[in-house]
Formats: sequence, C-alpha cells, structure tokens
Amino acid sequence: MSSGKAVPWWAKAAGGAALVVVLLVAGMRLSLLPSFGDVFGEETRDRSGPALLESIQDISRYEAATGNFQVVVDLEKDAKYLPDALRGTRTLYVGAGTVDAYVDMEGLAEDDITVNEARTAATIRLPHAALGKPALDPDRSYAVSKQRGLLDRLGDFFSDNPNNEQAVQQLATKHIAAAAKDSRLTAQAEQNTTRMLQGLLRSLGFTDVRITYGA
Repeated sequence: MSSGKAVPWWAKAAGGAALVVVLLVAGMRLSLLPSFGDVFGEETRDRSGPALLESIQDISRYEAATGNFQVVVDLEKDAKYLPDALRGTRTLYVGAGTVDAYVDMEGLAEDDITVNEARTAATIRLPHAALGKPALDPDRSYAVSKQRGLLDRLGDFFSDNPNNEQAVQQLATKHIAAAAKDSRLTAQAEQNTTRMLQGLLRSLGFTDVRITYGA
C-alpha cells in the first residue's frame, strides 16, 4: 500500500502541457514541424530607430576604379579524435564583393605640382594607387551547403547565433583582398586618374599635361 499522496489532476495536466510545448519547440528547431509563424500567419514589423550621424570625414582621394570579385570558400573543421559524423563542420560558401582602388591626393606638396609661366604645361606627381578594404555584398554572397556533426547540431540548437557564417565571410574577404592585390586594379586606377586630370586641366587651357606616380 503506497503512502504517497496522489498527484492532483491539474498537476498532471500542467506537466502534460509543458511536455507538449517542449516537443513542439524541439520539432520546429529540427524543422520537423512548421513554425508558429507558419501556423498563425507571422507578420514582420521594423521597429528600429532612425540612423544617427556620428561623424563626417572629408575625402581627399580619388576613387578611380572598382573591382568585382567572387570566390568559393570550402572551409572544413575537424575534431582530432572524433569522427566527422559526431564532431566537425564543412561549409561551402560563395563570397562576392568589391574592392576600390584610389589615389590619395591629401599629402601633395608644392613641388609635386609644377606649372610653366605661360600656364600651358603642367606636371603633377602623385602617389601610387592603393586598394581599399574588400566589401562583401550580402545580396550576392550565400552558403551553398553546410555539413555539421551531431555535437555541432546540438550546439547550434542551444546557441543564440546558430549557423554563424562569420568564419567563412572573413575567409572570403581575405581571398578577395589577395585577388585584388594580384589584379591590375591599381594600374587601372592610375590610368583613370591620369585621364581625369588631363581632361580637367585641358579644359582649363593647358595643352601639355603630364601625370607621374611614385616618389
């Protein structure tokens, strides 16, 4: 004969309801069931505040060329003593972005610009073109496939930022920067800057305009 008290019916009902909620949430996280938004008609509202202007910087460089790049990143992370099915990730990611090439004119000295007395000839010495930081385009960058071991899937389940793509994005940015460095982007920027300055000075009456680059 049991000496314990019988569990009230309302406690059993509450426990059963809690179990159902847990199973529903787990099913939605594992994509086995539709989300609450699909069932009840989810609406999205943008409640963000207005963007605030924090600072203004004067730009004294000529953005002379822009390169468009695309790279396929295949990033694999393995655990040393565990099989891939249990612990490990592999992500195939297409990264697309741009790199600007510019000529900085801020540090020009007086002897970098020479003009003859008749104001018909001018020589301008500029620094070589430089490359800006790569900018990934989120509209053209995407993950093709993601493979994760069981432990990684469980980690994503309890993570505030599941399927974080920061590592592959950083790697894509690194490869795009290297590709821009190996390209003719800076040479094209210098050609474009030369044409721009020659056109500008000739419109002011100069007939002999020479643009050089380097120290």
